[in-house]
Amino acid sequence: MKGRILYLEPVGGIAGDMFLGAVLDLGVEKTALEEGLRSLDLGGWRLVASPAQRHGLTGIHVEVVTESPASSGHRPLADILRRIDASQLPQRARARARTIFETIGRVEASIHGVAVEQVEFHEVGAVDSIIDVCGAVLALELLGDPDVCCAPPPLGSGTVETAHGRMPIPTPATLELLEGLPVRFEGVGELTTPTGAALVKVLARVGVPPEMVVERVGYGVGTREMADRPNVLRATLGQPTLGAEAGTFVLETNLDDCSPQLLGTLLELLLDAGALDAWVVPATMKKGRPGHLLGALASGDRRQALVDLVLRESTTLGVRTYPVERTTLARHHVSVETPHGPVRIKVGMRGKEALNAAPEYEDVRALAEASGVPVKQVWAEALAAWSARD
Repeated sequence: MKGRILYLEPVGGIAGDMFLGAVLDLGVEKTALEEGLRSLDLGGWRLVASPAQRHGLTGIHVEVVTESPASSGHRPLADILRRIDASQLPQRARARARTIFETIGRVEASIHGVAVEQVEFHEVGAVDSIIDVCGAVLALELLGDPDVCCAPPPLGSGTVETAHGRMPIPTPATLELLEGLPVRFEGVGELTTPTGAALVKVLARVGVPPEMVVERVGYGVGTREMADRPNVLRATLGQPTLGAEAGTFVLETNLDDCSPQLLGTLLELLLDAGALDAWVVPATMKKGRPGHLLGALASGDRRQALVDLVLRESTTLGVRTYPVERTTLARHHVSVETPHGPVRIKVGMRGKEALNAAPEYEDVRALAEASGVPVKQVWAEALAAWSARD
C-alpha cells in the first residue's frame, strides 16, 4: 500500500457528487478543485458545496450548477477525451479520467451494440458528470494519492427514467461496470449510479476493510431522503497499521480441481513473488474427493499481491488470509571447505548461540554433480566441516 488509505463506505450508495462531497468534508479545498477543473473548458458552471444532514449524520452536499441548458446535451466520447487531454489536470489525473470514460464508453457500446467511436454520452456526458469524474481524480491528487478501498456498493431496486426511457435499477450500465466485483442487491431506488460504479471500478479495490489508523472522516450527502438508511457516502482517510504493513499472514485455499502441474508452478511463482514460504498438503475434500491445501506465508506488504497471484494462477474462487505471530532466528552464512569445494552453511542464531546449521542445497548439488558423487555425501561432509570448525 501507499502512504495513506482512503476507505469508502457507500452506506446510501455512491455517485459522483457524493464522492466530491465526501472528499470536501475530508478537507480538500473547493477552490483548488475548481481551479483545476476550469481548464476542461466546459463553459459556465460553479461548484456549490453546502452542509447537509441525513439521519443525523452531517456532511457536504455538492451540486454542479450550470449556466446553459446545452450543458446537459449529448456529448461524444472523443469530445470528452479531447477536453481531458487539453486540460491542466495533473498527468496521473488525466490518465485516470480517460480510463474512467473509456471504461464507460466500452460498456455503453456493448449494451447498445455500436462501436465505441459511435458512443454518445447522455447523463454521463453532461457537464456535472464530467466535473464529478475529473473532480474525483483531482481530489485524489490533492489528498496525496491514497490507496482507495471500497466496501461492496448497494445497487438499489425499482426503475429510473433515462435518455433511453425507463430502465430497471441497477441500470444495465451500472451492472456491467461492476462485473467481477462484489456488490449488494439491496435498497430502494438508484443507490449506485453509472458514474459512481465507474469510479469504484477504476479507482478502488473492493473488499474487506483495510487495517488502518483513522485520521479523518468525511461524509458526502446524497440528494434524496431514504427511509431505511442515511443517504451518505462515508470516506475515512488514514494510515496503514503496523499489522497491515509489517505483519505476517498465512494465505490458504482448498483445491479439488487443480492439476498437480499447475500447483508445482504456482509454488515457484509464489516464492518468486516474495512469499516467505509456500506449500501444498494433500487433503480429503467434501464427498470424499481428493484435493490439496495450498498455503503461503506472506509479509503484510506482499499479502495482496500474493492473493491476486493465487486467484489468477489457480482454479480457486477464494483465498483465506489471517495474521500469525512468527518467531525467527537471526541468520547468516559461513563458508566451509569440503573435499569437493566450498559450501555455504546457513546458521540460525539466538543471541550468541547457534541453534541450527544447514548446508545450502544448491551449493551441495552443484559440487555433487561436478564431482560425480552422491548429494548426501557432500551434504554430510559439509556438516562435518561445520562441526569441526574452531
